[in-house]
Amino acid sequence: MAYLGWGPGTMVLVASWCLTLNTMWQMIQLHECIPGTRFDRYIDLGRHAFGEKLGPWIVLPQQLIVQVGCDIVYMVTGGKCLKKFMEIACTSCKPIKLSYWMVMFGGIHFFLAQLPNFNSVAGVSLAAAVMSISYVFHCLFISWVGCLSHGRAADVTYGYKQSSPAGSMFRVFNALGQSSFAFAGHAVLLEIQATIPSTPERPSTVPMWKGVMVAYFVKALCYFPVAMMGYWAFGQAVQDNVLLDLQRPAWLIASANLMVVVNVIGSYQVYAMPVFDMLERMMVKKWNFSQGLPLRLVVRSAYVAFTLFVGVTFPFFGDLLGFFGGFGFAPTSFFLPSIMWLILKKPKRFSPKWFVNWVSIVIGVFVMLASTIGGFRNIITDSSDYKFYT
Repeated sequence: MAYLGWGPGTMVLVASWCLTLNTMWQMIQLHECIPGTRFDRYIDLGRHAFGEKLGPWIVLPQQLIVQVGCDIVYMVTGGKCLKKFMEIACTSCKPIKLSYWMVMFGGIHFFLAQLPNFNSVAGVSLAAAVMSISYVFHCLFISWVGCLSHGRAADVTYGYKQSSPAGSMFRVFNALGQSSFAFAGHAVLLEIQATIPSTPERPSTVPMWKGVMVAYFVKALCYFPVAMMGYWAFGQAVQDNVLLDLQRPAWLIASANLMVVVNVIGSYQVYAMPVFDMLERMMVKKWNFSQGLPLRLVVRSAYVAFTLFVGVTFPFFGDLLGFFGGFGFAPTSFFLPSIMWLILKKPKRFSPKWFVNWVSIVIGVFVMLASTIGGFRNIITDSSDYKFYT
């Protein structure tokens, strides 16, 4: 909102919500597009749509970028929110470097990553879901009560952030990527749908679509008030994470930050589990490693260490959102589902479905190119005057 303004910012949020909800519906329908066959992974659907050889090369890199990118962002988010929580809860405590808080947050995942599969993290997911539901109300409460109690900053301005013409353009590109990052879950959608029983009388598409509708309604309740009220209160000076701007009421802001931490603990594992599965299958198939705890310990610990290292090195929340939003989320959420729908369902040319899919493809390709360039440039710019590991 700070770089797009009221009109374009609101329009981008609404368009992203609508287009990604449509592509989410398409993927749910394609999960069982052949009677008796379920495409339980994004890569399986990609093979069916693009062919055995081409499919993995198109789908797998994008899916990995999304999953790894999310986990890196969650490392940054968890560390920052832990730091903020302690600063509010213990005002007399000696400040600790952000990098230390991120290491503490990452340490939790060295343990949780050893749980074998999705079913094993059900307890973690349940706790994260409870925190998510609580956070929904906190988001609404924070956005309305927190921002209203703070009031508009004395020098608030809603003009576009002052920067060079090139700087402003790249920041706008980055904002588009942040929006595409917000409304996405397509990379793990089929893996989640695969856990739902399916029969000819009651296919998995029915409960999955109901769940997605609830999730998207909740997303709208969270993101739109936070974006609008955060921008109203702080204008162009609002931070990437509005929780870091708010200071009162202290108990509310502190509890909200703690709930975010629990939320992203579960979310990290949801995005990491498919990566673990792929890496371990590759190690067993190509290098004849044996399945078991030793392989799991090495592979998963190495992955957690990698995401932690990147997050600690580049803790630029907004820039990472924009970069990964364009590089990974725009393809998997906007145009790959639409391309697969056109290939497999073959809607009539110039029909409404054909037109909507092509609009989604064109917008998705533009967002991918623009926000990837914008996010990458902003990471380099922000790194130039940042003291690493502080």
